[in-house]
Amino acid sequence: MFPIRDHNPSGRTPYVTYLLMAVNIGVFLSYVGLFGDDRALNIFFFEWALIPGRVTSGQDYSGLFTSMFLHGGWLHLAGNMLFLYIFGDNIEDEMGHIGYLIFYLACGVLSAGAHVISAPYSPVPTVGASGAIAGVMGGYLLLYPKAKVDILIIFIVFFRIFPIPAWIMLGLWLGMQLIGGIGADPTIGGVAYWAHAGGFFVGILLTLPLWLRLGGPAFWSSTQGHPPHAEAHYTIATSRIPKVKRK
Repeated sequence: MFPIRDHNPSGRTPYVTYLLMAVNIGVFLSYVGLFGDDRALNIFFFEWALIPGRVTSGQDYSGLFTSMFLHGGWLHLAGNMLFLYIFGDNIEDEMGHIGYLIFYLACGVLSAGAHVISAPYSPVPTVGASGAIAGVMGGYLLLYPKAKVDILIIFIVFFRIFPIPAWIMLGLWLGMQLIGGIGADPTIGGVAYWAHAGGFFVGILLTLPLWLRLGGPAFWSSTQGHPPHAEAHYTIATSRIPKVKRK
């Protein structure tokens, strides 16, 4: 189950969202050739990834920033870019290009800090834009809790698209991060659940001033939690190929 689009069109071209996607993809392509050489890849990640033990010992803080532009594989990159593409344009629309860029980078750094707190002495390199994008998702939840998000559900050979409110989709996602974080050992690698959850809550907090400026609870009341503009409508085209009945 994963989102494929929302019904919340933005009012301006999301240049910063496109730029962030381009930078993430470009950086990944610059070192993707190292995946065939474990030693070279490890050296690269130890140089540029977030290593909590280095941060807490005061040796290196740069990974708090650089790690948000690195990814551990094609699927990792594709998943993050999909979420950024779906939710980033609307936050950029509300915050403006520069404000959104600052917001995104702040969410990335602070979510990395949440991971350091969860595993302060871990020597395991951590990479990914997930924390920053989780902040975008948190801001989206605060501003548009009832915006429709299309979810693609795949079960073996069955698949179907369901539109559900953003608060359900994002709430389930956050719940999975919290449950995963409670049950996982962040010092041995794997998914950085607390970076995701931390980024989500940071995104809500950093979006709170904007939400209050828009009216706070009155903003929700006036829109009933939906986007303050007409939502997009999608239809799934059926095949025009005629069906042939078998005797």
